[in-house]
Amino acid sequence: MEWHVTDAQSLAIIDREVGEHVFSPAEYEIVRRVIYATSDFEYKSLIRFSEHALQAAAAALASRTTIVVDVPMVQVGIAQVVQNTFANAVYCGMETPTRPQKEKTHVAWGIETLAKRYPEGIFVIGQAQTALTTLVDLIEAEEIKPALVIATPAGFLHIDADKERLRDSLVPNITIDSPKGNAVVAAAIVDGLVDLAWLAFGEERGVRS
Repeated sequence: MEWHVTDAQSLAIIDREVGEHVFSPAEYEIVRRVIYATSDFEYKSLIRFSEHALQAAAAALASRTTIVVDVPMVQVGIAQVVQNTFANAVYCGMETPTRPQKEKTHVAWGIETLAKRYPEGIFVIGQAQTALTTLVDLIEAEEIKPALVIATPAGFLHIDADKERLRDSLVPNITIDSPKGNAVVAAAIVDGLVDLAWLAFGEERGVRS
């Protein structure tokens, strides 16, 4: 992310409002990015990180693992930061051609198609609950083993159950412990992860590229 003085001032306000917290420095950077993107301080108590999620994210990004997202809004939201750093390929489930099916939504079929094509990819589900359900089904069936799953879709029917199934898996994940969420939250999380990974690996990658 390209920072301006007003961004720094806004982040300073967030730091004062949040005060003491239990997050690690890296986790807090993700939390403050989400709060900054949404102007919603409730997220400080809603974001959940699985064990080693940030380490897994950094390693996967640095190795240029393919990123699969559910909707174009997430793809657009992360495109610049990804291309300016590790240049991972980014594919969108909603825009993936599939044959018409009645059993699942178009985005769910798109995610399934891409998941089977990139079973160890980074998956970002920011909006479509049906995409998350499909992804978790594939994980539980051991058809895929993602490097990381970010799941922030809003929903009222079974969304918490899907997120709990994801947390119970051995897949590194970042989720929202609430029915609230959206593509903006997902993009903010990815932006923060990319910047953190670039700080850790970027100089080395830049020399090798």
